[in-house]
Amino acid sequence: MSLSPRPASDCELDLVSLGECMVRLSPPGHGRVEFAKLLEVHVGGGEFNVSYALSRLGLRTGWVGALVDNPVGKIILNHAKAGGVDTSDVIVLPYDGVGRDARVGLNFTEVGAGVRASVTMYDRGHSATSKMKPGDVDFKNLFAKRGVRWLHTGGIFTCLSESAKLVAAEALKAAHEAGTIVSYDLNFRSKLWSSEQAIAATKPLVKYIDCLIGNEEDFQKVLGYEVQGAEDENLKELPIDSYKQMVRRVAKDYPNLKVIGTTLREVLNASENNWSAILYWAETDTFYQGPSFDRLIIEDRVGGGDGFASGFAYGFLTGADPQTAVDLGTAHGALLQTTRGDTSEITLKELKHVASGGGARIIR
Repeated sequence: MSLSPRPASDCELDLVSLGECMVRLSPPGHGRVEFAKLLEVHVGGGEFNVSYALSRLGLRTGWVGALVDNPVGKIILNHAKAGGVDTSDVIVLPYDGVGRDARVGLNFTEVGAGVRASVTMYDRGHSATSKMKPGDVDFKNLFAKRGVRWLHTGGIFTCLSESAKLVAAEALKAAHEAGTIVSYDLNFRSKLWSSEQAIAATKPLVKYIDCLIGNEEDFQKVLGYEVQGAEDENLKELPIDSYKQMVRRVAKDYPNLKVIGTTLREVLNASENNWSAILYWAETDTFYQGPSFDRLIIEDRVGGGDGFASGFAYGFLTGADPQTAVDLGTAHGALLQTTRGDTSEITLKELKHVASGGGARIIR
């Protein structure tokens, strides 16, 4: 029942993520899109962010998705390659000059402040990744022959289209059969699908998953589990004991799950959050809680959950125990929210310093 990634010597890559990567456009500072004269260009996507972060931390990672062959697609490819992320299994579709057949998805993100929340507006319809279909990627070659120790994907990819659901199932099955650890971030996005659609699509996939990740809304909207006391989306205090009861129900219903990770975020305002996380280790029916970052100053909250996922994956891939893994995940999620953009700018030295309780005194 323990989590045992394949030996690094048997695999070309430590982790591969499957999902859409987009170009993000944001006004400088805390500006509004409506009044912007300039837009900052960032790259990111829920699954892509995990591969990128782990490459920065020194692991061998890859990303699988689809792009179109134009300069906007090159923004993403260049960012991945500059970060050391393998893109050999990325599908590159021809550009028709307009984007009718396929395009690179965009999102416009305003970074909130104080009482004004951060806002993301999607412009991702008909994206190249949503056009992916079974057979586009030779997953058996990737997982069994090349060798991958860990696959990470999630609900943002699965919800893109009917064919994306099939690709997700194809990838998870191939990874599971090859002995690759599978992590799945539930990542519910109400703008992309309904709770009913999410539950119907996700439940058949759970049998292939080793590590399940999500917050209280994700478990409710994607798997149908209620967290008592968390009915109010604006709640100021998280009912952690109720979380734990819910997680145990999930583990009982899906005994193949080895790890369940849950981020704990209390939104005091857009500029300050209380941040922590818990990790359930099914083998011993034990919960481990990461450090609590009270009144964490938020520069950009986008990607905090991806930071958690990549931090704890790093822990397990490098042989850490569950407590160290959740400490690394929680600290990485906190650190990632101190920088602009979706993808990590955090170093391994910084991560280990904060995860071990180090402070923010100036480094000279």
